[in-house]
Amino acid sequence: MDSENGNHSNLRERKPPIHISTVNLIKDPSKPAITITMSKKQQFHFADASFLSWSLKDALGFAKNHPIPFVFGICLVFFMAVEYTLFMIPPSSPPFDLGFVITKPIHKILDAQPALNTILAGLNTVFVGMQTTYILWTWLVEGRPRATIAALFMFTCRGILGYCTQLPLPEGFLGSGVDFPVGNVSFFLFYSGHVAGSVIASLDMRRMGRVEMAWVFDTLNVLQMVRLLGTRGHYTIDLAVGVGAGMLFDSLAGKYEEKRKKGVVVAHKV
Repeated sequence: MDSENGNHSNLRERKPPIHISTVNLIKDPSKPAITITMSKKQQFHFADASFLSWSLKDALGFAKNHPIPFVFGICLVFFMAVEYTLFMIPPSSPPFDLGFVITKPIHKILDAQPALNTILAGLNTVFVGMQTTYILWTWLVEGRPRATIAALFMFTCRGILGYCTQLPLPEGFLGSGVDFPVGNVSFFLFYSGHVAGSVIASLDMRRMGRVEMAWVFDTLNVLQMVRLLGTRGHYTIDLAVGVGAGMLFDSLAGKYEEKRKKGVVVAHKV
């Protein structure tokens, strides 16, 4: 009797193995099926390709549902055509910079009025001091080091890249003794630390809800970029990459802080 009960219990405990074979997830049997294999090595078949499930409605609705990637796709095609039809700038010619072309009237005014150029340079140096003061304030007074860490990352990378590729000083550069770096000392062109530092400060202000202050910094940053182009203090690419660098290194500083916090929590648990 005991043996019979044992056999019955064994039969109840045994479960048949699970086998998942071909599962048709699409109602239309004419369309390819999706194969799901439960194993360590995932098998892929061409029939599983995502684009095979796209309908004509999906393709036509791409521009409506995803306008930003759609515009980027058009820009990709356009600039591929531009890139392969333009002639390269010869080594004997100065670099072509669209920002210099647009700000040519400003350059003429500042070239003709050195006093105005000096005043704007001084105001720009004050703005750089505002950036530096805010970034250090967040760390030393408020105890939030993210903006300072981002600035350290940014200027370190700028120094490496600026030394690796030392761009020539733009033709028609209008320097000033009160500009930063003060005294017209040598400086790296790529990328703009002025712009990147302002972006780092502005992003921190938005995180803390200081939206009005952030807008003021953004406005001053735009005016700073116009002035730098007008004085030929930076190429357009220096300024554009400066904006991206500020965002990038702020994000990296945030990830660094998160990693450090997780490490501290794990250390306390141990």
